[in-house]
Amino acid sequence: MPRPTLYVAITNHGFGHATRTAAVVAEIQHLCPDLLVILVTTAPRWLLDSYLQGEFIQRPRALDIGVIQRDSLTMDKAATLEQLQGIQRRQAAIIAGEVNFIRQNRVGLVLADIPPLATAIAHAADLPCWMLSNFGWDYIYRAWGGEFCAIADWISQCFAACDQLFRLPFHEPMAAFPQIRDVGLTGGTPRHDLGQLRQKFQLRTTPEQTVLLTFGGLNLNAIPYDGLSRFPDWDFITFDAQAPALPNLRVVTDHQYRPVDFMPLCGRVVSKPGYSTFAEACRLGIPLVSLTREDFVESPLLLEGIQQYAQHQILTPGEFYQGTWTFLEQPLQPPQQSQSLDPHGNLAIAQAVVDYLQTQEQV
Repeated sequence: MPRPTLYVAITNHGFGHATRTAAVVAEIQHLCPDLLVILVTTAPRWLLDSYLQGEFIQRPRALDIGVIQRDSLTMDKAATLEQLQGIQRRQAAIIAGEVNFIRQNRVGLVLADIPPLATAIAHAADLPCWMLSNFGWDYIYRAWGGEFCAIADWISQCFAACDQLFRLPFHEPMAAFPQIRDVGLTGGTPRHDLGQLRQKFQLRTTPEQTVLLTFGGLNLNAIPYDGLSRFPDWDFITFDAQAPALPNLRVVTDHQYRPVDFMPLCGRVVSKPGYSTFAEACRLGIPLVSLTREDFVESPLLLEGIQQYAQHQILTPGEFYQGTWTFLEQPLQPPQQSQSLDPHGNLAIAQAVVDYLQTQEQV
């Protein structure tokens, strides 16, 4: 009997969608080790490997665009629109190519986060399409108005064909989806010995004075590192390969390590609004300091989420880029809700996927 096969389509925007989906796939592989996983994404292989210890096939295809950005906060709407319209024009060829691949590989289910064309690809191959996300691209583009409204309508039609949506926390209504199941937080789990990490990177034993700086795969245009000299008794961790050599700054460039691996050693995480970082920090109970992000409609949902469920601080870009880092001397704000979010989203989605594929094997 052939191995069950899962086709996983991941939106091509930054690193967050790839990491949160890979965390779910890792749980799927744990539950069903003989599953063949095909990841359809242009994300770097090292990024996927850092979350997935089981075998998988990577199919480097861009089924959508997301938002074209120069860095983690600066968007290029004109380039985004041009590329979206290009995908819309080529959609018939894209769908045909993927359907042929799916049939050749005897795929049993399409799981997507959250390329709109995944629904059309799945149904053309006579398969269901399940999706996971906290927002849809129609929600993002519609807020931009103008020519993006027609793109948003097209995407909403794609999402309306989704067979089941696993809606993550910090979400918009996602009204285009006919079948919605709310699940808990997804994300990676630290997997390195904390004592060894602390020793290797020469981190002090007081988490309150250890800060993780993480701004996604594109990073920021210019993190104001010079201000860290005001905090000689603190340790700062960054994954920015362009960061300067400072006595209290630890630059992590080894791809075996992920931001989530360092979170338990830290008293706070400084970030931009992003589901994956927020979710991983909330799953571990680590306070979050976030910049605001103008003109990105998902940002208020995420910032509201951490205000509800995490110890937090909210900074304007101006407050951050002035470079004094005085916010580190201010008290964190407590969460507004007394209960915490369900941390078991990975398992809920993984169990549903495995149950479905095993049922199909028996048919």
